[in-house]
Amino acid sequence: MTLTITALSVGRVFGLHKPSLTYVRGWGETLDIPLIMFVIQGAGAPVIVDTGADFDRAVKHHGIKMEQTPEERPEAALRELGVDPADVGVVINTHLHWDHSSNNHLFPNARIVVQQREIDYASNPVPWHRRQFEHLPDLTAAWRRAEDRIDAIDGNAEVAPGISVVALPGHTPGSQGVVVEAETRRYLLAGDCIDLYENWEGDAEDEHIPSGFFTDIVAYKNSLDLIEKLGCEVIPSHDPLVVERREFR
Repeated sequence: MTLTITALSVGRVFGLHKPSLTYVRGWGETLDIPLIMFVIQGAGAPVIVDTGADFDRAVKHHGIKMEQTPEERPEAALRELGVDPADVGVVINTHLHWDHSSNNHLFPNARIVVQQREIDYASNPVPWHRRQFEHLPDLTAAWRRAEDRIDAIDGNAEVAPGISVVALPGHTPGSQGVVVEAETRRYLLAGDCIDLYENWEGDAEDEHIPSGFFTDIVAYKNSLDLIEKLGCEVIPSHDPLVVERREFR
């Protein structure tokens, strides 16, 4: 069995204030970042990790400068790779923020793997997190369009041969990463626990830098410590270099 990971850009966000991704660092700086959908092939039916944003909804409800070309629509990007959305067997959401889970419904035959803690929190977040989870009076969260196919799990689990999820709470209560035993090495799709390579590589002050958005900074620190022990090459969720490289084998 030979597993490969392909990183597909399914849209881009412009002018994001850098401290939202690098905790209390980069004041006055902005970033342009991709929204990335990962496709894992070689374990039978394709496995998708994170499904990106529904751009029509996002532009209306999230007030962020975004762009998505026709080629970046998830269905088009997958078909260019030779993958039919109907053939996808598993979708894994690293967490339920709108930019990672809004297109679950495009995969009609997939079971959707989410931590139960994430579902519980997304269903009743604190007020300051409601928009990220689309828990608003005038809006039903996009992930609920495929809610009937969610396979809620608790903690670490194997989801397909060579593919497992590991709980990484902190960014959100039910954040999880995806460990992939690929052809040449072991990878971790880290979700927003690691937004950018800069988060993992750290700086002169700290070994690692958390995202600027989190629900529990102590749990976040413990998750970063756990990642160190996994022995994986870390793949961030929003770094342009990931899309540029595209293939991880």
